[in-house]
Amino acid sequence: MRARASTLGQRIAALPWWRRWPTRREWLWFAAALPVLFVVYVLLLIPFTPSISDIRKAKLEQPAQILSADGKLIGEFKRSNRQWVPLEQISPAVVKALVATEDHRFYEHHGMDFTRTVGSVIHTLGGNPQGGSTITQQLARNLYPTEIGRARNVNRKLKEAITAFKIEALYTKDEILETYLNTVPFLYNAYGIEMAARTYFDKPAARLTVLESATLVGMLKGNAYYNPVINPDRAIARRNTVLSQMVKRGELKDDEFERLRKRPMRLDFERQEEPTGMAPHFSQQLRKWLIAWADKHDYNIYTDGLIVRTTLDSRLQNWAQQAVNRQMQTLQGIANNNWGHRDGWSAENALVLQLVRETEAFRRLARSGRPSDISEEEALKKLLADKTFMRQLREDKTRVQAGFLAIDPRTSAVLAWVGSRDYAQDAFDHVAQARRQPGSTFKPFVYGAALQRGARPEDTRKDEAVEIQLPGGEVWRPSDAVEPTGVPMKLADALAYSKNTITAELGQEVGMDRVIKLARALGVRQSPLEPVPSLALGSSPVTLLEMVNAYGSIANSGRYIPPQLVTRIENADGELLAEFTPPKPDQVWDEEENYGLLEMMRAVIDKGTGRAIRKQYGIRADVAGKTGTTQGNADGWFILMHPQIVAGAWAGFNDARITLKSDQWGQGSRSALPMVGDFMSRAMRSPLLNAKARFTEPNTSHWWSDLVGRLRDKVQEWSGPADEGNDPDRTAPTAPAHPAPNRSNGSEVDIIESTPAAPPSAMSQPAPADSNAQPPDLDSSPGLAPGEMMPAPAPSKAPAPSSWSDIGTPLPPAAPLNAPQDSQ
Repeated sequence: MRARASTLGQRIAALPWWRRWPTRREWLWFAAALPVLFVVYVLLLIPFTPSISDIRKAKLEQPAQILSADGKLIGEFKRSNRQWVPLEQISPAVVKALVATEDHRFYEHHGMDFTRTVGSVIHTLGGNPQGGSTITQQLARNLYPTEIGRARNVNRKLKEAITAFKIEALYTKDEILETYLNTVPFLYNAYGIEMAARTYFDKPAARLTVLESATLVGMLKGNAYYNPVINPDRAIARRNTVLSQMVKRGELKDDEFERLRKRPMRLDFERQEEPTGMAPHFSQQLRKWLIAWADKHDYNIYTDGLIVRTTLDSRLQNWAQQAVNRQMQTLQGIANNNWGHRDGWSAENALVLQLVRETEAFRRLARSGRPSDISEEEALKKLLADKTFMRQLREDKTRVQAGFLAIDPRTSAVLAWVGSRDYAQDAFDHVAQARRQPGSTFKPFVYGAALQRGARPEDTRKDEAVEIQLPGGEVWRPSDAVEPTGVPMKLADALAYSKNTITAELGQEVGMDRVIKLARALGVRQSPLEPVPSLALGSSPVTLLEMVNAYGSIANSGRYIPPQLVTRIENADGELLAEFTPPKPDQVWDEEENYGLLEMMRAVIDKGTGRAIRKQYGIRADVAGKTGTTQGNADGWFILMHPQIVAGAWAGFNDARITLKSDQWGQGSRSALPMVGDFMSRAMRSPLLNAKARFTEPNTSHWWSDLVGRLRDKVQEWSGPADEGNDPDRTAPTAPAHPAPNRSNGSEVDIIESTPAAPPSAMSQPAPADSNAQPPDLDSSPGLAPGEMMPAPAPSKAPAPSSWSDIGTPLPPAAPLNAPQDSQ
C-alpha cells in the first residue's frame, strides 16, 4: 500500500507544474517572490509618475505677469481662477475641519496611512466602499490627474502613493496643507479656499467661521452633490458630519456642536469673475504668441513666473478706453431711439422676423419630426408675443460695438488696443478678428497706385457720372451723396471729399491688381482682396489691425514693420530671457510717391471729411487721415496719422444688417472719428507725444523735378485732360465679387448682405443733442461686412521673433513697389 502511494506521488511529481497542485516548497518560493515582484512592479511605475522637478514647481506655481511699457500690471496668465494665500491667512477652523474629516493621522504618516488603507480594503470587500486616500494622496491626484490617471484601479492607487511619498519628502506638512487648500476646486470657476470663501460667503478665507469652514470642507467629498447653492439640505447634512468629526477628534466641544448643527445654511453667493485687466483683447492676442514662444524654449506661462514687458502704454490705453466708452454711450442712445419704438422693432419689420427665425429658441420650438412640435408659424407667433424674449433679442442685436487701435508708426509698437466696448460681455475682438468692409478708408491705396503710375495730386478728373462695364454686359454706376458738378476736380480734392465716381474710375485706370499690390505691401496682408471694380471703394472686408498697420507704413515714409507687442521677457527673478527689437523697416514704396499721398491725406483733415479733427477737437499738429462709411452706414471708420502715433477706430454692430438708421450719425465722421479725436486730443496734450513733430519729407528730390512738374502742368493746361480711354495700361474690370450693383439713391451701392453672430445686450443711453452736425461724409462703399473669425496668430520663431506679426496664415511677402511697373 505504501509502495502504491509512493508510486502515485512520484507520478504526480513528474507532472508539469501547471497540471498539479504546488508542493510546499513551491508555495514557499511563491510567497517569497510576491514582495519582490511587487517591488519590481512599483519600480517600473516610478518613471510614469511626476518627476521631482515637477513636484518642486507645484507649490511655486507663478503665473506670467504682463506689464505695460510704463510698468503697470496689465494682467496675469493663470491656469484657473485662483488667488493663492499662505496658510497663515486661512482660518484655523478650515485646517481643523479638513484634518479631522479627511485625514486625522495627517501629522503622523509620510504620505500614506497604512492603517486606513487596510481598513478601506476590508470595508470595500465587505460591500461598503470607503476612501483611503490621505490629504497628500488627494493633493497628488489633484495636481497630476494626467500622470496618475482617473480610473479606479491598482495602477492609479500605486502611482498616487508613489507621488505622495515624493511630496512628503519635499515639503513640510504645513506646505502640503497650504498647497492643497489653494488648488482644490469648489465649482463656479472657484479654485482654492480663498476664491471659495469669496464665492459662497463674500469674505476672505481668513474670516471663515467654523460653520462656513465645515460647509466648504464638506464639499470636498463631492462638490456637485453637496453644492450648498442648489442642494442646501445635502450640504447641511454633510456640514454636520464634518462638525461631528471635529468633535470626535477633539477640535470642537459637544455643546458647541449641538448649537451649530441646528443652524440653517446662510450663503452670500456671488460668482467671482477673473479680472480682465486693462487690455483684455491685447492680452489674449499676446497669450497665443507667448504660448508658442514658451513651448519652444521649455517654459510654462502658467507656472514659471515669467515677466513679459509689452509695448502697450497704460495711459494711452486708459484714454482709448474712455474715448470708446463715451462714444458708445452716445451711439447707443441713437440706436435705442431708432430701434426702441414700435415701428423700429415690430412684427411688420421683415428683418425682425428674420432675426427671430435665426434664434435658438425658434429652432427649439419649431423642430420637426415629433408629434409635440408646433409649426414654424406658430413658433414665430409665440416668440413675437413674448415681450421678455423680444426685448432681450432687441438689446442683443442693437448693441453698438467698436474697435480701437493705436500704434507707433516708427516701430509698429502697439500702444493701445480696445477690442470691444466690454470684454466681459463681448470677448470678440473687433481689432484683430472682425473683418469688415473698410469703405473709403481703402481709397488711399487707389490714389497711391495712381501716383505710382505718374499721376500727381494736382491732376484733374471731371466730376461726372460714371458707368463701368462689367463682364457679362452688366454696368456698375457708382454714385456720390451729391450730384456731379460736371467740372474738373483735382485728385487731391477728390480724395479729400471722398468722391466715389472719380475714385472708381481712377481704380479702373490704374488696375485693381496694382491697388491690391500696394495695399498688401503697406500692411493689408491677411484678408482676401478681390480684384473687382468695387474694391476701389472698399468692398473687401479687412481688419482694423491691418488698416492701421498699413496707414502706419504711410506715416513711416513707405516703410513696413509688422505689429510689435513685446519688448522683453524676464524670469521670476528679473533675469533677462529674451529681448525683442523691431525688425529693420522694409521700404515697400517710394518715399516721394508716399509723401505725395500723405499730402493728399492731410487735405482730408484740413478741409475734407475729417475736418472735425481740427474744428471740433482742436488738434493743430501735423496729421493726415481718412474717414470711411459703408452701405447703409453699417460700418464707420476713421484712421488718423501723426509722425509718432497712428490711431484708428471702427464703429458698428456685430450683425451688419443692423444699422443706426441715421445717415448722419452712421457716417464714419460721426461714429468713428469722435473716438480718435477724443483720444488724440488728450494724447497731444500729454508729454508722451511731441505735438510739433512733422512727417519726414523725402530727401531724394532733384533740381529738375520742379521744372518737369511745371512743364507738365502747362502741357496739360494747353491740351486739356488726357484721354484715358486708350491707355494701354488700363486694366479691364474683372468679374464682380457680388451681383453687379445698381445705382441707388444717395451714396450707397447694393450688394448681398451677410449675417455675423448676435451681439450681447445693450445699455440704454439718451440721444445727445445734434449740436455739431457735420456735412455729409461723402464716403460710400458697397455693402455689409461679415464679422468672421480670423485664424489664430501664427507663432513667431524665437529668439529671432522680434515681433508679434502676421495674424492668420501668412501670405507671400509683398514685393517692394518702387520699381517700374510696366515698360510700355
